[in-house]
Amino acid sequence: MTQIVECIPNFSEARRPEIIDQIVQAAASVPGISILDRSSDNDHNRTVLTFAGSPAGVEEAAFRAIQKAADLIDMNLHTGEHPRIGATDVVPFVPISAVSMDECVAMARRLAARVGDELKIPVYLYEAAATRSDRTNLEVIRKGQYEGLKKEVGTDPRRTPDYGPAKLGSAGATVIGARAPLVAFNVYLTSADVSVAKAIAKAMRQSSGGFRFVKAAGFLVDGRAQVSMNLTDFRQTPIARVVETIRREAQRFGIGIHHSELVGLIPQEALVDAAVWYTQLDQFKSDQVLETRLSAAASSEQVKNPSEAVNFLDALASASPAPGGGSAAAYAGAMGAGLVAMVAGLTLGKKKYAAVEARMREILSEAEAVRARLSAAVSEDAAAFEAVMMAFRLPKDTVELEQLRLGEIERATLNAAQVPLQAARLAIRVIELAGEVIHSGNLNAISDGASGAAMARAALTAAGTNVRININSLVDKSAGTPLLVELRELETRAALLETQIRQALEVRAGLVFPGFQGSLEENSGY
Repeated sequence: MTQIVECIPNFSEARRPEIIDQIVQAAASVPGISILDRSSDNDHNRTVLTFAGSPAGVEEAAFRAIQKAADLIDMNLHTGEHPRIGATDVVPFVPISAVSMDECVAMARRLAARVGDELKIPVYLYEAAATRSDRTNLEVIRKGQYEGLKKEVGTDPRRTPDYGPAKLGSAGATVIGARAPLVAFNVYLTSADVSVAKAIAKAMRQSSGGFRFVKAAGFLVDGRAQVSMNLTDFRQTPIARVVETIRREAQRFGIGIHHSELVGLIPQEALVDAAVWYTQLDQFKSDQVLETRLSAAASSEQVKNPSEAVNFLDALASASPAPGGGSAAAYAGAMGAGLVAMVAGLTLGKKKYAAVEARMREILSEAEAVRARLSAAVSEDAAAFEAVMMAFRLPKDTVELEQLRLGEIERATLNAAQVPLQAARLAIRVIELAGEVIHSGNLNAISDGASGAAMARAALTAAGTNVRININSLVDKSAGTPLLVELRELETRAALLETQIRQALEVRAGLVFPGFQGSLEENSGY
């Protein structure tokens, strides 16, 4: 069964659709991501985006969307009805198919660490990913909104983020987590009295004695009182029960329901449950839905298409200079990560490996995330090379233009060294994960783990060559010195890991490599 994760990030912008366009494009730039929905509300000044795909792809798409929102949205200028603390206010991961909640929790924590480290945005974990019980509920983290959090984050230990700096910049803070499918559902009343909406919301929400799994607030939207809700578990508190209770509460004030609306998407099961309740179809079975039966039939006939890999290899073999060695390095690293994920997956569910089940799930999730980042680096490296070529083509008719041209060449060349260095960092992580699956994963797939390590080692070698050649092209060689120092450290780390991997292969599978007999410390490579 195909692994599918849904992500529903909320952005603090709706009134400038061109900004949302760029955020959507950033998420959609990850291969295999499906943009399912985009819903904006001008009064709330908030947009909810829904996309889905593989765990690794969704994690990378979420990062790119957060990064783009941070570049384009200034929270110091933001106003709107909806509570918020950041440009990307909240990012939940939802398991849909062949993915556990624990895997989504791992995704959330990994993304949170990356956002805090690379983007310097404070991140709070919530729902199933929360590391503190007092941060499970989103409204607790949002208390005081952006303005209040900005004052307290550096002085109140209770507001210290899980990741990132204890200081808010223009992008604010972001809340990341994992949860079950949620239904964002608004009910509009036949009244403009917002106090009535607030009273009904209070009667509905769990925190003030209402229904479990219901979060509710009252607003005035487009001149009409609105009960805005998040239904966090529609199976235990169905939509039909919520709607009918709101209808009865409204009657107490002499008003009724004008209409309702969805924000984003809703699971088909939730609508079917509502239809069954209203029509009293007591003997209904889910496979009686025509579309459900058709989808099941279509899924059984799907065949994997390897054309994408073939197209890349064709492009690599062409006379064009891009994609070239840097892209090939990233591609090799991605293949290595894929093999590590395979071995981890083959270890899961086996009684013999029950003791390492939890760790193998973590490795599978991380390997897929690294694979997505390396896959993205294939095109990023080609784009970096093209940027260098474009810089060389800039006009040089005057002294000023030539200076600008040379400066742009230097900048683009340094960037062309930084891209493969990032691939080298990721390759080292693949080797580390490969070592773990070789050491304790499914013995029947140990050669696949070793192959994954070999592919990642090749990626490191190729990426390192590209780092060095680009740094060598710099006029100011000192700008590349920190990159070379880090590269040498990575290569030293790789040599140690290779020795450890060979030792594990000899112990577990009896494999002996040329020159490997005797002292292990004497061996530093394949």
